[in-house]
Amino acid sequence: MIPFSVLDLSPIVQGSDAAQSFRHTLDLARHAEGWGYQRYWLAEHHGMPGIASAATAVLIGHVASGTSTIRVGAGGIMLPNHSPLVIAEQFGTLESLYPGRIDLGLGRAPGSDQSTARALRRNLDSDPDQFPRDVVELMDYFSPESINPVHAVPGQGLNVPIWILGSSLFGAELAAILGLPYAFASHFAPQQMMQAVALYRAKFRPSKQLAKPYVMLGFNVFAADSDAKAALQATSMQQAFVNLRSGRPARLPPPVADYPNRVGPAERALLESVLSCSAIGAPDTVRASVNAFIARTGADELMITSQIYDHAARLRSYEITSGIFS
Repeated sequence: MIPFSVLDLSPIVQGSDAAQSFRHTLDLARHAEGWGYQRYWLAEHHGMPGIASAATAVLIGHVASGTSTIRVGAGGIMLPNHSPLVIAEQFGTLESLYPGRIDLGLGRAPGSDQSTARALRRNLDSDPDQFPRDVVELMDYFSPESINPVHAVPGQGLNVPIWILGSSLFGAELAAILGLPYAFASHFAPQQMMQAVALYRAKFRPSKQLAKPYVMLGFNVFAADSDAKAALQATSMQQAFVNLRSGRPARLPPPVADYPNRVGPAERALLESVLSCSAIGAPDTVRASVNAFIARTGADELMITSQIYDHAARLRSYEITSGIFS
């Protein structure tokens, strides 16, 4: 069985706060390590009432300090928001503190709305070449033979694996050209998944970091002891996604019975698209869905995300999922 990993948005649920989210994040990471998950990634989002992982590098350090063996990283850092040098220094620091355990996934979206992006002081000019240039600059800061007169300290000479994240063909081609591993956001934007994976594999060029293509795919899992319980738990994520796409981002709400049948046809179609890369059900149901997805895509690794309101139920979902690969 291929490796499974965890993507955690550190959700802030209704009636709670970010401090509780961080306690739950560390608790989940410790359990995930014990269950044998490969890595634990956190994602950069800004101005989102239901996501607490905005200061991604800080939270990565918190999780790495509270665990021992699991790889911890960014899935990802939204590079247009930052100077490549700053990210090299941050992740050079993390790698120095937790050697051999840090991953750096890079995305080119802002992870926010336009107003929040402006508040981040990033340049909003649309230059399709800037992200590739920034990635190359960042890679050079980690190189022992850096050609840049400015040095990342700490950072230079450290082995921090870099991944390209994406939900379109752009990231797939960039990852292939640079010879980097590729993570596709099929857990929320599955439309171009198969095309992107095929393009990446066809155009891949071996590099110092990677000899052959390596694809990680995002996959939603809502696992419980019965299909009915799992379907109920999945409604929190369904509500959150409809709220987000409707311009009403909010904290992760409690589950609502039969939610997909309470919304209109447009919202139902949206959820069917988003959840096309998902497993919802009891252990046997989840196992069948996961195995079918791996067989269809040829994924080298799955990044499992479970946006579940109740923390104990979320832990149980990841525990059930771990039974597939353990």
